[in-house]
Amino acid sequence: MPTAKEVWSTDMTADIKTRHVILSGCSGGGKSTLLAELSGRGFETVPEPGLRIVAQEMRGAGAALPWVNMEAFARRAIELARADRQRMTTAMGWVFFDRGLVDAVLALDHACGLSVAATLDPAERYCDVVFLTPPWSEIYRQTAERRHSYAQAREEYTRLRAGYQMLGYDIVILPKTDVVARADFILARLGGT
Repeated sequence: MPTAKEVWSTDMTADIKTRHVILSGCSGGGKSTLLAELSGRGFETVPEPGLRIVAQEMRGAGAALPWVNMEAFARRAIELARADRQRMTTAMGWVFFDRGLVDAVLALDHACGLSVAATLDPAERYCDVVFLTPPWSEIYRQTAERRHSYAQAREEYTRLRAGYQMLGYDIVILPKTDVVARADFILARLGGT
């Protein structure tokens, strides 16, 4: 089980676009669990903007919840993802984002038709390799924060995959296996980039 120091050598001088890695894919596919595993190995991680927004909105007025106003939710997610990215500009080594700016921009496009090109600056690119969690019915669970059905989660996955392809990312589908093996898979794949 490699650690952050073992994977990332100090002489590696990659820019932010190379170091910032997105974990995306099907809602309920194990991204947050995977992020926790990578954090436990010493990597910088950034939790999903959407989950943080939902938690905040459920404590307040709830106007920007995705099941209430998807456009407002997506716009908040874009703001939060940009702030997360800015906060991580000085982090050394790989930084793993549970979703992030691209997911939020694709959600806004889906919610109101505002094109990705109008919202996402080419300079806001992440690492070319994007890891997607595939739909996995055995682990999918609806919660108070995740109210959409498994069928809706699969539809979202299809949209995200098409969006990342359109933007020219190299999509890697994560295997349906335990979290340790998934983390090892990611690190091995990144070690080859």
